[in-house]
Amino acid sequence: MLVESVYRSEDLPAPERFEGWRTLLGQTHAPVELVSDHHRDIRVVQRTLSLGAVSVWPSSFQPVIFRRTPRLVRESDPGRLHLTLPLKGKLHVSRERDEATYGPDDLNVLSTSHPFEVRALASSDGLNTGVGLEVPAALLPLPDRLLDRSTGLRLSAKEGFGVLLAQLLTQLANGGHSYQPADGPRLGAIVVDLVSALLAQAHDAGELLAPETRRQALVLRVRAFVQANLHDTRLTPSVVAAAHHISTSYLHRLFQNEDETVAAWIRRQRLERARRDLADPAQHGVPIHVIAARWGFPQAADFSRAFRNAFGVPPKEYRRETRSPDAAL
Repeated sequence: MLVESVYRSEDLPAPERFEGWRTLLGQTHAPVELVSDHHRDIRVVQRTLSLGAVSVWPSSFQPVIFRRTPRLVRESDPGRLHLTLPLKGKLHVSRERDEATYGPDDLNVLSTSHPFEVRALASSDGLNTGVGLEVPAALLPLPDRLLDRSTGLRLSAKEGFGVLLAQLLTQLANGGHSYQPADGPRLGAIVVDLVSALLAQAHDAGELLAPETRRQALVLRVRAFVQANLHDTRLTPSVVAAAHHISTSYLHRLFQNEDETVAAWIRRQRLERARRDLADPAQHGVPIHVIAARWGFPQAADFSRAFRNAFGVPPKEYRRETRSPDAAL
C-alpha cells in the first residue's frame, strides 16, 4: 500500500475541525484562508498519498471558499503547481486574469506562486468531491512563463494526456491498495511526465520536452490505447503504431526499455483480463470460450494453451480453483 495519511473531521471535537483542516492544508499545500457556512462543524475527509516529491489528495468536504491572497504568497511560496479533478460538484475559480467554473470533465490548474480564490460547490449529496495533485514546479521541464500561462487554461479530462492523468488520479482515489510503498516514487515520475506532456500539448510546445519525457508520455498513450482495445482481434503492433502515427519499428524501439515487447504485453493484458473474468463469481455461468473471445482469443484451443503457459493451469481448472466453497455446493 502507498504511504498515506488520512484526515477525518469527525476524529476531532466539532469546534476544532475547521481550524484543524486549515492547518493541514497549510502544511500539505500552502497557507490559505478558508471561509465556510459550515465552519462550526464541517465535514471533511482528506487522504494524502505520497508519491515521492508528488502528492495526491482525494478529498470530500462541505462547501468552502479557499483564498490564497497576495500576502500569503509573499509570506510562503513552496513553488508548486496544483491540479484538481472534480468528481462531484464544481469549482468556481477566480484568478488575477480570469475566472471560470470547472466540472468533472475538466482539470483545473493553480500555482502557489499566484493569488487565487476557489469556491467549492456541492453536488446533490451536499459535498464537493475530487482529487487534488501537487507537483513541484521545479520538476516540470517547462519554462516559468509557460507554467504561469497554464493557470488560466481549461484542460480536458476526456481526451489526450488529460484522460490518462484523470484515469490515474481516479484509480488512486479509489484506493492505492494494489501498490507498494516503493511504487510511490515511480508513480510520481509517471505523474510528472503526464503533467509535463499535458501542459506542453496545451501550449503546442512539445519540442520543449526532453526526449525521455516525450518517449515515456507516448508509451503511456500506447498502453492506454491497447487497454481500451484488447477485445479487438485485429489489435497488433502495426495497428497500434498506425493509430499513433508512428512506424512499427519505432513502436518496438519505444518498448526496448520496457519489461517486454509490445506483442507480449498485449498478450499478457488479454490473459490478465480473461483470468479476472474467470475468477469473477458473477461470471461463473459464462462459457470459457466466450470469455476468451471477449479478450481477443477467437480460438478456444489457442486460449487454453496460452493461459496454461502463463499461469500453470488450464482455464477450466483455474475457474474451479477460484470458486468459493458456497459456489461449489
